[in-house]
Amino acid sequence: MANEIAPDVYEIQLPAVKESYRAHLFDGSVSTLFDTGSTDTVETLIKELETLDISPDRVIITHADFDHIGGFDAIVERYDPETWIPKESVFEATAEPDNRFGDGDCLNEFVAVHVPGHTDDNYAFVDEKRGIAVLGDVLIGADRRGLPQGYFVMTEAIYSNDLIAAERHLERLLEFEFDIGLVSHGSSVMEDARDKIEAYVEFPAKPDWEDRN
Repeated sequence: MANEIAPDVYEIQLPAVKESYRAHLFDGSVSTLFDTGSTDTVETLIKELETLDISPDRVIITHADFDHIGGFDAIVERYDPETWIPKESVFEATAEPDNRFGDGDCLNEFVAVHVPGHTDDNYAFVDEKRGIAVLGDVLIGADRRGLPQGYFVMTEAIYSNDLIAAERHLERLLEFEFDIGLVSHGSSVMEDARDKIEAYVEFPAKPDWEDRN
């Protein structure tokens, strides 16, 4: 199912065996698809794109985990989009990426922000004009861990290379202004997303009681 969560911005649900996750599509003069799902979910992704009647002109991969890049070849074969992959990514695909990007690169309206930790090639993308950040697996929706919707938590340590680095690098997102934070797992945060990340990042690292000794 594809839900229009902002004008010309869609979350596309990709049902999987254990849980659903999502890709994100931005329509406009250049239609941009973030991530391609896994080999098992790419047909669902293509079906939803056909239902929307939107052919992606460009594909941007947030990082090279299987559930984000597994459908890469199928999407390229179907739509022949321009493709962008993190310069740190190592993956196997038949189709060679057209471009590699790094931290601070501008992909039209999106600024690439390198936030390693979950994986070495983990990126977020911020469109300040729309006020939206595509966070991929930089963070996940709190409801994935049984907490209330509308907040973020870190991607689980069991799925991350370095959770300490992932948390430390969150501050890079605070250089930008955005209200909505789109995540691949759990529910996206539809208001005050940057402020909620800032509150998390700037929470005192040392409890007050340690200062009393």
